Amino acid sequence: MRIRSIPSRSTRLLAVAVGIITAGTLTLPSAGVAAPTVYTASELVQVSDLVEASGVEGIAWHVDSAAGRVVVTADSSVSRAEIARIRLAARGKAGAIKLERTSGVFTRLVSAGDPIYGSGGRCSLGFNVVSGSTYYFLTAGHCGEVIDTWYSNSALTSLIGPTVDYSFPGDDYGLVRYDNPAQSHPGGFSVGDAFVGQSVTRTGSTTGTHSGTVTALNARVRYLGSGVVRGLIQTNVCAEPGDSGGPLYSGSTALGLTSGGSGNCRTGGTTFYQPVREAVDAYDVTIY
Repeated sequence: MRIRSIPSRSTRLLAVAVGIITAGTLTLPSAGVAAPTVYTASELVQVSDLVEASGVEGIAWHVDSAAGRVVVTADSSVSRAEIARIRLAARGKAGAIKLERTSGVFTRLVSAGDPIYGSGGRCSLGFNVVSGSTYYFLTAGHCGEVIDTWYSNSALTSLIGPTVDYSFPGDDYGLVRYDNPAQSHPGGFSVGDAFVGQSVTRTGSTTGTHSGTVTALNARVRYLGSGVVRGLIQTNVCAEPGDSGGPLYSGSTALGLTSGGSGNCRTGGTTFYQPVREAVDAYDVTIY
């Protein structure tokens, strides 16, 4: 159990009573206006966990330490009753929640199409990796969950190789081995870590290449019909079904694998990415 520090009543009253001294002038708060509640880091983590425990689908959330709030983004499928359920789950700390709305629905971006195919649908290749003399590529874990063997054409005649392992939900990464020596596997990337405000680019098999900005780290999301995925990179880059597993990068720095999101590349949206470093470390492989 985490031990948290709760400001005493006198401390909270002091925060209201004292003013701000600027240029020799004392400015007091307006009468009857209470200062915003300050939540500790441990309280924010607790609220984040309680949001997850609410079980509401179609939401994403992360701790905004600078604002001192847990930012919850609800898609268009989330009802008012479900919003109330989220606040109720916060157990008296609903004030720590900052609610935002987004159009569309948070879904895993997998569909039937191109360019890596399987009998269960279509996804996108992420980053090529190597271990010893064996070559693989990384993609989304929810793609590996439904597809055992991958091909480079929709007729499923040009073999790439099998899904060796995947992790979903919780994480969203998978590993596919190259079993066809005729398949090329070029490189050109090294692993890095994303940061808020970073300019990034995403490439996917449905929508091609689009750019945007990292808006949050360590985000959690509960897609419709699946469990919670944690530790994600959140961006305002658009994506659509079939883009799952595709790479998120900045220059030659590999950052993430496309997991899911809402919206489309006509009106924009919110998208989430599995940090690639976690996948590389889990499989003990090297991006090249």
